[in-house]
Amino acid sequence: MGSRKKQMADAIKEDRKKVAFAKLNNCPTSPRKMRLVADLVRGKEAEKALQILRFSSKEASRRLEKLLLSAISNWQAKNEDADMEEADLFVQEIRVDGGSMLKRLRPAPQGRAHRIRKRSNHVTVVIGAKNNTQA
Repeated sequence: MGSRKKQMADAIKEDRKKVAFAKLNNCPTSPRKMRLVADLVRGKEAEKALQILRFSSKEASRRLEKLLLSAISNWQAKNEDADMEEADLFVQEIRVDGGSMLKRLRPAPQGRAHRIRKRSNHVTVVIGAKNNTQA
């Protein structure tokens, strides 16, 4: 490997250490309901986002709280020598995408049937560090 290529690879590796992510796939909640809660914590500091999710009454907030805790622990696993308080973790990106749909039939009057769509979603949380203080 050439010296420039190695320097670039090292720079990319250092940039990746600043961020960590967690995914939740096929969550049985409609994406619209999950986005309402995701919008509350987008761009907030990690500790403040956890408090918002902990005291929210929505059911989707419980799942997002667990996902955010998972992303934080993933960041700690990547940066074992760094301190979480000094790093100032924040929710860099939170994305809610539609997942697969279960289609069911519900009986309707006069021999008809209505289609019921049970939606699911995929959530991706990316957290980043504002300060990169590593020993």
